[in-house]
Amino acid sequence: MIATEKRTNAVKRNMSSEEKTPAYFVHEKGMCESVIGAGSRVWAHAHVMKNALVGADCNIGEGSFVESGAYIGTGCTIKNGVSIWDGVHLEGEVFVGPNAVFTNDMMPRAKSVNPEFHLVQTVVKRGASIGANATIVCGTTLGEYCMIGAGAVVTKDVPAFALVIGNPARIHAWVSKKGSKLQFDANGIATDDDGNTYKLENNTVSIIE
Repeated sequence: MIATEKRTNAVKRNMSSEEKTPAYFVHEKGMCESVIGAGSRVWAHAHVMKNALVGADCNIGEGSFVESGAYIGTGCTIKNGVSIWDGVHLEGEVFVGPNAVFTNDMMPRAKSVNPEFHLVQTVVKRGASIGANATIVCGTTLGEYCMIGAGAVVTKDVPAFALVIGNPARIHAWVSKKGSKLQFDANGIATDDDGNTYKLENNTVSIIE
């Protein structure tokens, strides 16, 4: 609760000093029931519920939905037709492609069948990208700068910098921070166009500082 209050207070401070005018944009046909971060945009027919946390410089595309309890970090892009449910936590600079799907219950039933709801969280680490129409089964963690191919079905954790495709999603390649494929030498070393160096070891990729 304390951590949630701190994040909420930080978001509330993202308002202009002149007459407390919100420093974010909500389309006249959008609905935003929370105070969101400065520079963020909520487009037509998108709905951000009360007690959802949205950081600065985010884009919430047309027809998207952000439920109470969801968390969207700074600089995220949510394309059209995406629902971010309670229990979904997006760190900064995450990209979610159009009509990608999150879940938050492993055994969903109508309330008339089973009134109990067991929230299962999903974490998407900084810089990760989720392609159009991908499905992210709850309880998974998507590693930093990983890339989920269009239409993939993610049923288990995805390592940092991994490119996964298919149903169920499997590692197809490794990518850089900007998304280009990495070519590793015999020693498991690769360098991207920006001069960053990566190490592949035990099916894990990390940046060499």
